Amino acid sequence: MASEIIELCNKAAELNYSAANRKGNIIELSGSGKVVVTGDLHGHRRNFEKTCSYADLENDPDTYVIFQEILHGGNEDVHGGCVSFKLFFDILRLKLRFPNQVIIMMGNHDTAIIADNSVLKSGKEMNESMKNAMKRCYGDDYKDVLAALRGYLLSQPLAVRISNGIWISHSLPGNKFVDEFDTKIFDKRLDVEDMLRPHSAYLLTWGRRHSEDTLEKLTSILDAGTFILGHQSQEGGFSRAGKNLIIIASEHNHGCLISFDLAESYSTDEIMNCIVPLASVM
Repeated sequence: MASEIIELCNKAAELNYSAANRKGNIIELSGSGKVVVTGDLHGHRRNFEKTCSYADLENDPDTYVIFQEILHGGNEDVHGGCVSFKLFFDILRLKLRFPNQVIIMMGNHDTAIIADNSVLKSGKEMNESMKNAMKRCYGDDYKDVLAALRGYLLSQPLAVRISNGIWISHSLPGNKFVDEFDTKIFDKRLDVEDMLRPHSAYLLTWGRRHSEDTLEKLTSILDAGTFILGHQSQEGGFSRAGKNLIIIASEHNHGCLISFDLAESYSTDEIMNCIVPLASVM
């Protein structure tokens, strides 16, 4: 069981590094097709299943589906341990089936797992909760499974850039740190140090409550028109959090996704009209 998971993580990491549409740590999408973007998933299996139903990858090879923040949350084992890793490994299996179509971006909980830092969700320290559940699941092999998981997480892209000007990442550098953010992070092979504050992978995945001045700076720095992010809790599933910023969440029953045509141009207002409540997906 553990050997299969370790091989799964290693193969998925190789696919990340060798992706034809990967430029440094950014996935660049252009041409024709459909893009389906999810917000934070946090172990919500039913919303994962609904996303797969909506994307219909088997029958639509020109569809890309973007996942983020899968780990930490959702179902627990009988001891209260976080078993979101089981859903994560199922999504890696999906990636092996559709390597170019399934994209998993780096999130702040991923950086915490890589660096073995504490991270709270709903009052629970999630790293310890997940590690305890992994120990019960994989026994003496759990450390090898965790190491393989961390190796995979390091291989993830930091962002997706769409040729029509849409930028998708887990978050953006916060107001206090935007001037410290170094875009060279997109050009290097990521390591554990990059996941620590104040390094730029950390800054990109942990920022919240961006001002219009910050968004204007980042629009220029990242050559973006509209930003689609996760990271910040959204009770209603989404919000318009700035002139060109939309935040979505997929981790609860009011979760949503965004779906748009890769070849079309969109204003931020028009992207708002592309939001799909997951409750509406059969």
